[in-house]
Amino acid sequence: MERGVSDKNILDKFAEDFCSIVDKYVKYIVVSGFVAISHGRKRTTEDIDMIIERISFEKFRDLHEELDKAGFECMQSSDPKVIYNDYLKDNISVRYSRKGGDFLPPEMEIKFVKDELDELQMKTRKKLPFTGLDIWFSSIEFNVAFKEELLKSDKDLEDARHFRIIYKDKIDNNFIEEIKRKIRKLRLNER
Repeated sequence: MERGVSDKNILDKFAEDFCSIVDKYVKYIVVSGFVAISHGRKRTTEDIDMIIERISFEKFRDLHEELDKAGFECMQSSDPKVIYNDYLKDNISVRYSRKGGDFLPPEMEIKFVKDELDELQMKTRKKLPFTGLDIWFSSIEFNVAFKEELLKSDKDLEDARHFRIIYKDKIDNNFIEEIKRKIRKLRLNER
């Protein structure tokens, strides 16, 4: 079952508009709460989390300029040098929203790939037909693993349960366990 075009909301439109520009410049994935929302889970979020590959300043500048022309603005700065050098390069996320909205939601939170776990997420990214959106998402297995092993809030655990129900016959539990081991090693510093 897929969501229909008429089911799209402001958050979906914002995400597709933003992602269509980013996709021209760099590989990306949308992760976390919006993935659950796009699968019909009723919950709120003020931002959409995006991870992008590391790119040169010049490429980022071009991306930023196109986002600006399309009506998006960065909350941290309008100067691409500041955004790149003072934030992204140092693994600090930045947020974009629509211009004229006084930084009201929705917002896109962007950060660079930071380790081999993010690189693996990028390699296993998927377009998920169930959502009806033309967006690259991290795999369902990655979403479940992060929510169950790292994030663990009530909201995240409910998201993971939601994914396990929707994808019960398609989910690769062995891959989830492999990801959880990597999370423990790389993010929780367990041996």
